[in-house]
Amino acid sequence: MEKKSSSTRRAHCLVLAYPAYGHINPALQLSKLLVREGVRVTFVTTIFYAKIVQKVPPPIALETISDGFDEVGYAGAATHKEYTDKFTHVGSLTFAELLQKHGRSEDDRVDCVIYDSFYPWALDVAKRFGIPGASYLTQNMTVNSIYYHTHFGKLQVPLQQHEISLPYLPKLLPQDLPTFFLTYENQQSLLRFLLDQFSNIDKADWILCNTFYDMDKEIVDWFMEIWPKFRCIGPNIPSFFLDKQYEEDKDYGVTELKRDECIEWLDDKPKESVVYVSFGSIATFEKEQMEEIASCLKECSHYFLWVVRKSEESNLPKDFEKKTEKGFVVTWCSQLKVLAHEAIGCFVTHCGWNSTLETLCLGVPTIAIPFWSDQSTNAKLMEDVWKMGIRAPFDEKRVVRREALKHCIREIMENEKGNELKNNANQWRTLAVKAVKSGGSSHKNILEFVNSLFH
Repeated sequence: MEKKSSSTRRAHCLVLAYPAYGHINPALQLSKLLVREGVRVTFVTTIFYAKIVQKVPPPIALETISDGFDEVGYAGAATHKEYTDKFTHVGSLTFAELLQKHGRSEDDRVDCVIYDSFYPWALDVAKRFGIPGASYLTQNMTVNSIYYHTHFGKLQVPLQQHEISLPYLPKLLPQDLPTFFLTYENQQSLLRFLLDQFSNIDKADWILCNTFYDMDKEIVDWFMEIWPKFRCIGPNIPSFFLDKQYEEDKDYGVTELKRDECIEWLDDKPKESVVYVSFGSIATFEKEQMEEIASCLKECSHYFLWVVRKSEESNLPKDFEKKTEKGFVVTWCSQLKVLAHEAIGCFVTHCGWNSTLETLCLGVPTIAIPFWSDQSTNAKLMEDVWKMGIRAPFDEKRVVRREALKHCIREIMENEKGNELKNNANQWRTLAVKAVKSGGSSHKNILEFVNSLFH
């Protein structure tokens, strides 16, 4: 299947991304893949989030819809339910207006809406205009499977079981499930929101997922019996850090790259000597947990690079130096560049799906300190299924103590366990690269999807 001649009208995809970096970044990478195959892409997010994003990589166009909170975004809602309800109502109306606007001329009409699966209403809107819809799942297939089975009543909430058995998944304990199962009594709307991804997914023309076939073979095969148009198209991370087919594709492209001081700092450090610590853009640990991590890093004999967002800096111990020969605390870094640096020996992570894919694709062993959502499930897979990381144990207050974290760091940085985990991580990296290269499973799936747009 080859991309079509540029002399004919190019197929036009509208990519609707959920307003959070963990969703925007992979959706942008998917957009770049489509552009390379000759598709014209319009990237859509909320009015508020577009101010943060500011621009997208050319030739992708940027458009907006309203979530009903144009000035303040999610922070303007009193509860998650209030945000979701208003977004569903206002978003549906403004998305319909956007599709109407694009439908006014033949050259501009939309051939397919690729929508983040968190927006099931977007499929209903697209169908009203007779436009095909593709659901884009930004979490892994184990997590998707847990939500799918719960939506259809195969897993009951509140949880009754002490051990969960679902088709082709490892045995799971309640603490291995997404955190919304454990907080269901107090936050029912959060779990309902995630289950709603599957409320109308059977009506989607395609279901695309940010993973690759070799990672989830049995689950994918099982789902393809239910959803014949399900395809793995990941990992959706910049090409430079994966198959190197597009050397200029070095970042997701949502924000201007800042000067990366930490790369200069890493350049002086020996190979695999630095512990990299970062918990993503949402996870915010309490003061007690931050102090335990700080004490561990201070007392450990290894170099460390720690990303602490400005909003979290007040939770650091007062006497904690932000830059020494041994350690460097920064408010931001290019995570892919850091993980790709030969000085990095291990990654202490919250195990968000993007960070998990990045560390897997760059062959870095991990220490998991999950915070919420799907991160507990990712940590379980990291340790017990993919065998490329250790889940740090926590106490009855759900705090990972300094000694426990120190033990994990030593296991990876000083013992044979670290070599085992690194070897396993490198094997996954090899499979990920194979999937996205020409002729690989994810590459074939993208071509099949693109080809369908021209009929």
